[in-house]
Amino acid sequence: MYRVQDGTRTATTGIELQKVTKHFAGTRTAAGYTAVRDVDLAVRPGEFMCILGPSGCGKSTLLHMMAGFERPSTGAILMDGHQIVRPGADRGVVFQNEIALFPWLNVERNVEYGLKVRGVAKQQRLQAVNDALTLVGLEQHRKKLPRELSGGMKQRVQIARVLANDPRVMLMDEPYGALDAQTRMRLQDELVDVWQRKSKTVVFVTHDVSESVYLADRVAVMTAGPAARIKSIFEVDLPRARNRTDARFVELASALTAELHHGKEHGDGNN
Repeated sequence: MYRVQDGTRTATTGIELQKVTKHFAGTRTAAGYTAVRDVDLAVRPGEFMCILGPSGCGKSTLLHMMAGFERPSTGAILMDGHQIVRPGADRGVVFQNEIALFPWLNVERNVEYGLKVRGVAKQQRLQAVNDALTLVGLEQHRKKLPRELSGGMKQRVQIARVLANDPRVMLMDEPYGALDAQTRMRLQDELVDVWQRKSKTVVFVTHDVSESVYLADRVAVMTAGPAARIKSIFEVDLPRARNRTDARFVELASALTAELHHGKEHGDGNN
């Protein structure tokens, strides 16, 4: 394992952030602030990239700009050389909690929803839903409503909904943060299996060091906010499946923890 010092573009860049800054204007009750400043990052096609940082550092803001939900104040976000200006079917988002599910729709209807909105033919929709539910192990729960599911199962529904739409990039915003440790580890294994089988590009936001080492090909470490930036990138040169007690795993997790704490101390973004 070794550290990469920057996130600059390679010849095979999939998503590229170029000097991205996001400023949120003030209101009558709150002052404006700069969430992230001058962020450069190149995500390679097919890689599993984790963005690691403390709570409130702007990780989700970066992900939302990649999704097209927000626009950068300055700078640009590109996919295959084309600027991202709005949400698109080539990117799918898994959110932090089950609020993204429609509570009045059962599992299969939640998974089907995006396909139906896009006008995909019924037979194709049914096949895509069946394939996605089978992939995440929910084929026996397709008629259940969200309120009948555990937290882990609700997150599987979100992942299935993204997979059914077959995006090239999966953007995941701390999807397992609210789950118990046992469920989280099981879903991490399932996610790696899906990623390896489907060959998707994954950008996964987390504040959990162990999670980032377990999942990622590379880990981008952010400073604390406001005006956060990506200060370093670590390449995770560990075989899969990974063992959390392996000496190399522990060594890299310790190095990331030290880097993260240093970022908190020096994370005002004004350097």
